[in-house]
Amino acid sequence: MSKNSRFKGTGVAMITPFNKNNSIDYKGIGKLVDHLIKGGVEYLVALGTTGETATLNKDEKQSVVTHIIECVGKRVPIVLGLGGNNTQEILDTLKVSSYFNNIDAILSVSPYYNKPNQRGIYQHYKAISEASLLPIMLYNVPGRTASNILPETTIKLAEDFKNIIGIKEASGNLEQCMKIIKYRPKDFLVISGDDMLALPMIASGADGVISVVGNAYPKDFSEMIRKILLGNVSEAQKLHYKLTDIIEKIFADGNPAGVKAVLEILNICQANLRLPLVKINKATQNDLAELVAGYK
Repeated sequence: MSKNSRFKGTGVAMITPFNKNNSIDYKGIGKLVDHLIKGGVEYLVALGTTGETATLNKDEKQSVVTHIIECVGKRVPIVLGLGGNNTQEILDTLKVSSYFNNIDAILSVSPYYNKPNQRGIYQHYKAISEASLLPIMLYNVPGRTASNILPETTIKLAEDFKNIIGIKEASGNLEQCMKIIKYRPKDFLVISGDDMLALPMIASGADGVISVVGNAYPKDFSEMIRKILLGNVSEAQKLHYKLTDIIEKIFADGNPAGVKAVLEILNICQANLRLPLVKINKATQNDLAELVAGYK
């Protein structure tokens, strides 16, 4: 069995719960961690985009990660989000070895705003690979970064650096994803970054998902992923279509505002966000409340 297999299946991009006064809700983090592990997910992702990491200061990031590690208690692997558009800042963080105690891998988003070309993206990840003692997952999300990691760049990085073990692909381009799957090295993971496309991507040969809706419905979503990985298409489809309306609606007025609203309805944590994000509008709130009430 490949050492990378622990990242097959369902990872959840954890939200960061906040209190009404904008402070971090540590009790909410604990409730969420238990909810996810009891729901059967394979691993957790801390400090990703869904965790509103851009609004956390350095001390808060460390505090959130430390609390997640304590709550998890080594029950499942933890992947840490560590990316940005300042390569040197990432390298400086990687030098702080204590920051990565009990972390199993790094998820590193492609540089945003700067819009590097493919050579720049390659050199960025080359520098991170050479500085990291942990396995690295690339993260391609052009809708947020304004640049796309082309399949050729992904494959070259996978071939050139053994600690680059996979990619979270959120381009929404199935043709691109299939090209990576076709030409990737052995054991290189292709992971869906889109809840709605997770089933077709895995049916095409991908290895799992890093999910948003999994925060709210870890049991059904992770079971759906396990079934499609085993080739049980009809059973996976049933769960997929059970979840599609909620998946569509949680993104209708911004992420993670939608999934936080569901988590509040489920009494796991409050739906508070930090600016510039705001709570979902009333119409979406009503729609989600109706969907959650009818979810069986």
